[in-house]
Amino acid sequence: MKIGVFDSGIGGLTVLKRLIKKYPNNEYIYYGDTKNIPYGNKSIEELKMLSSNIIEFLISKKVDLIVIACGTVSSNLCYYLKDKYSIKIIDIVTPTINYINKSNYKNITVLATQRTVDSKIFSKNINKSVKEIPCPEFVPLIENNDFDNLNYYLDEYLKEIKNNDLIVLGCTHYPIIKDKISNYFKNNVKILDMAECIDIIQNETINKVDLYFSELSDTIVNNINKILESIKYKIY
Repeated sequence: MKIGVFDSGIGGLTVLKRLIKKYPNNEYIYYGDTKNIPYGNKSIEELKMLSSNIIEFLISKKVDLIVIACGTVSSNLCYYLKDKYSIKIIDIVTPTINYINKSNYKNITVLATQRTVDSKIFSKNINKSVKEIPCPEFVPLIENNDFDNLNYYLDEYLKEIKNNDLIVLGCTHYPIIKDKISNYFKNNVKILDMAECIDIIQNETINKVDLYFSELSDTIVNNINKILESIKYKIY
């Protein structure tokens, strides 16, 4: 099976990595829209245009299935995109919500982009106590490898979180700093990476990973190497 995966930048590589490890015998094509990052401050119309262009690119590559590895697009456009295209599309938010609703967790905090928080998709669809916190500076810091100021923003965004038994990383960039978030809470809270909740079909084909980006730099390439580690891939 040929699977298309896309995100605003390198964050979706955290999803791609989990998919490859869980379903290694598939062909993967990834698109990171690094030229237009971040998506969290884009209008809905901008998100529609950008995500539609990417989906049409992936369709042109003959993919069988598309995974929206972006919390912002998933939370705001999953129904729009699924209705617009006949190809099967899996968003990353819906499986996460289903997992949480079936779990025993009671107090949930979702860390996400401003646009995802504004959609209220988690609080509207989770049948538990949910607090949604926008963390707009995380994505630029992660994309630029600028971790010198991260501790300041960790405290700025997380200091009010108390008595929670689950923190959801509602943006696929955030797993890159998952350890730092966990350390902030002294490793005393469960942190959920949304990629853990995705299930797809495994086919017996030759593994192949192709990466496409709308803009490349040495920083992006270095980040790709760090995230994908020993996974073999080609960048276009």
